[in-house]
Amino acid sequence: MKTAMALRLDTSTRNRIARIAKRRSQTASEVVRQAIASLVEREEALGQASPYETIADLIGSVRGSDPGRSAGGGRRVAEMLRRRRNAS
Repeated sequence: MKTAMALRLDTSTRNRIARIAKRRSQTASEVVRQAIASLVEREEALGQASPYETIADLIGSVRGSDPGRSAGGGRRVAEMLRRRRNAS
């Protein structure tokens, strides 16, 4: 069942939706419904995703840094704390 909903849009956005609707041979209402359905689906999926799943597409996307930077991090922190303690 479809129900009506008032939506206020600026002229530019309304014109952009109209162009998309014309290109797709759809009504502006159909384009807006599809856009809202897509947004709702993505938002709900984010709420159910694990932290890893949320950032999985970003992992490994940065290049040029020291790839072993995190290796032995615990050991380096322990050494730093030991040096500070011995310096006091």
